[in-house]
Amino acid sequence: MPKGDGWFVLNARDTQWWERKGRGVLCEFEGAGFEGATDFMQFGVNLTLLGPGEPMAMYHWESDQEDFLVLSGEAILVIEGRERRLRTWDFVHCPPGTNHTIVGGGTAPCLVLAVGARDRSGAPDWGAYTVDEGALRRGAGVARETTEAREAYARFPQSVLTRYRDGWLAE
Repeated sequence: MPKGDGWFVLNARDTQWWERKGRGVLCEFEGAGFEGATDFMQFGVNLTLLGPGEPMAMYHWESDQEDFLVLSGEAILVIEGRERRLRTWDFVHCPPGTNHTIVGGGTAPCLVLAVGARDRSGAPDWGAYTVDEGALRRGAGVARETTEAREAYARFPQSVLTRYRDGWLAE
């Protein structure tokens, strides 16, 4: 994993991956709190591989901008109380305050690139997990609004650090 503040090149197959049972597999390009590792200060970037029906996140809004690009497969976007089918190369822009989540769609895994600003990430006014009937139907919603990730994700097992497995990314 990257260390220090300088530039680097890192192949997604060589970085850390997190198995998130029921929420796909997450690839991080930064240190995520490991000793001596670098976290990006201005924005976060990751890849998420979702199986059909797996939510990327619980339905929420953030005080910072987020953007998503579907690199392969199909997904379902739940945004501001509406649903929209996404396919390869669809781009989603979420200005600050936009309620949203993405759920794996179709019959095969989908790969999503996520990028988000970090101005208020981790701050008390970061955002909130909000109640939405469509998100609840898709297994990506909370029954009660909260700002606590631990509460929003309580039904999911803890993520497990792992290595890349062949087949997660196309050649």
